Amino acid sequence: MELSWLNWLYTAVAQVITWIHQGYSSFLAPDSGLTWALTIITLTVLMRLLIFPLFLKQMRSSKKMQELAPKVQEIRKRYKNDKQRMNQEVMALYQGQGANPLGGCLPIVAQFPIFISMFTVLNAMAHGQLKFGMTQHLVDSARAAHIFGAPLPATFWTDSADIIKLGADPVVTKVVLAVFVAISSLTTFLTVRQSVTRSMAQMPDNPMAQQQKILMYISPLFAVFSLNFPLGLILYWVTTNLWTLGQQHWFYSRNPSPVADAKGNMVMPEPKPSLLSKVRKTAPEPEAPPAAPEPKPIRQQPTRQPRSKRTGSKKS
Repeated sequence: MELSWLNWLYTAVAQVITWIHQGYSSFLAPDSGLTWALTIITLTVLMRLLIFPLFLKQMRSSKKMQELAPKVQEIRKRYKNDKQRMNQEVMALYQGQGANPLGGCLPIVAQFPIFISMFTVLNAMAHGQLKFGMTQHLVDSARAAHIFGAPLPATFWTDSADIIKLGADPVVTKVVLAVFVAISSLTTFLTVRQSVTRSMAQMPDNPMAQQQKILMYISPLFAVFSLNFPLGLILYWVTTNLWTLGQQHWFYSRNPSPVADAKGNMVMPEPKPSLLSKVRKTAPEPEAPPAAPEPKPIRQQPTRQPRSKRTGSKKS
């Protein structure tokens, strides 16, 4: 699976692993499973932050599709008896407004070379190979690390004799790896279901809906292939799935999909309030100080001038 034209990326990933491991080794045991688990988790988070701009682009495209939902609904009503024409008009609308229904694939495509790099570097560590600028000390440290009693470089199919050489129990190792593979399969399914459910809510008449459903139920089977992966790589995959689940939930909860009203028209629901807004709403508002009473107006009465009894004129 090693691609020579990605050697620069393999070297970069190995260097980042070295820096992160050195940082944690300053206050944790370098060869401990905790140190290496934190190293892999931190590397995963950094990689996801690196492609976060692509997720923002995906959000903008999804937001645009929400805004176009009423127009899409009109097109579907107009061409409800001509599915081909309806799909053409919907895609033309999306293209004209700069919305991309496939924008959600960008983060997945960007993750592929990162996954290949992680697999290649960790696989080289598992086999004790000094590649991509890795030192002997770093490779030996990774091979000596155990996570829940399972060696970091071990796979489910690693021979029991090799597992014993790594200082671990074969039965415990296979149980730990099986649990991690099951978690990987479950998180993969939840991630795909979350995305497919959102896509079908935005575009109920999507001609690819059936294929998306099939992909949703087949996706956990791909995680079974991780039985061939080292434990460190499975940990990376589980971490990135959990990140994706949280990231999508955060966005979807603040940008709900349009729903059909009683007349069948698509309307935009109100976004769910954030935790901060809930706290502000439940917090008691400070009472305003009582207003000072307004002073009573003083009416100026005109001074009555005495008049002369004979002439009625004012006295001088």
